Amino acid sequence: MASGRDPASIFRSKRVGLVGFDEVTALNLIGPADSFATAGLDDGYGNRIPCYEVHTIGVFSDRLRTENGLLFQTQYTLSNAPELDTIIISGGRGILQREVTDKIATWILKRINEMCRLGGIGTGVFALAATGLLNGREVTTHWRFARELARQFPRLKIDHRKSFVRDGPYYTTTGLAGGVNLALAMIEEDYGPYVAQSMEEELALRLTKEDQGAISPEPASSDKYPIDRFSNLVAWVMRNLDADLSVQVLARRACMCPSHFSKVFKSILGEPPRDFVQNLRLNEARTVSESVGFKSSASFQEAFGKKFGCRPRQYFEQQQTKTKAVRNGSLQGDPDTILAEAI
Repeated sequence: MASGRDPASIFRSKRVGLVGFDEVTALNLIGPADSFATAGLDDGYGNRIPCYEVHTIGVFSDRLRTENGLLFQTQYTLSNAPELDTIIISGGRGILQREVTDKIATWILKRINEMCRLGGIGTGVFALAATGLLNGREVTTHWRFARELARQFPRLKIDHRKSFVRDGPYYTTTGLAGGVNLALAMIEEDYGPYVAQSMEEELALRLTKEDQGAISPEPASSDKYPIDRFSNLVAWVMRNLDADLSVQVLARRACMCPSHFSKVFKSILGEPPRDFVQNLRLNEARTVSESVGFKSSASFQEAFGKKFGCRPRQYFEQQQTKTKAVRNGSLQGDPDTILAEAI
């Protein structure tokens, strides 16, 4: 890790697919696209690591015309779209056509095992509802279409008075700002309030009190979390993956007690410090294994196991334990020899 590997190669951006069609509401595509594209992390070297890869997807064609006449060129169609972590269906008059709704619903069901969450903006909920995945769940949509949505899908719990609803991995929003609000909620969920707040400032967003309440029941103030310390800490971790990155070490670097540090770390970055560090290390190991000729991480682990008799993670933990034992004097023998073997 001391080789100065680009942190962007360690950190994998989340992949978001924005689905559009003829007579889509333009802002439902542009709003979330700009929002996700703006979210980024500082790599500690003055560069920016994008948090998301944004992919625009057309239903039948890679060219589509919006409700207001704008022409869009998408990157993909449903037939050749890449693997995605999140899929968001835009709203607009065009989605009320049964062939559009059915096409999207069928495509979603084929990909259900590869994605983490689904979102629908305005009338985009019609396509999500057609999959059957929303049955028994709470959703929202534009008030003008709420009755028709209830008629077609009577098992939905519809509340058009809410501008934002999350029920499990399914998100629905309404209003012209619905796409931006949806993106903001997902960004905060993925990367914490600091990144979401930075995105708001970058786009000069000023959400209404109603929207703020719908997205975050307890809006995070700028002094609620030690944001600056954590931003710098993540950059330092990326540059020092081969160092001791225990909770105690990280907490001391952030000038916090370990128990409080762990709680705040998870609230901001979405996972415990140990899991966060482990994921970075595993991604780095995968990158290194591929760079030295292994076709996949699986082939690397198989070869490693035959050579050393255990998985890479087990080997690493054993060597860390041995190194610590030498340094605190609990392991007998020549320290230089033992440390050399551990390294």
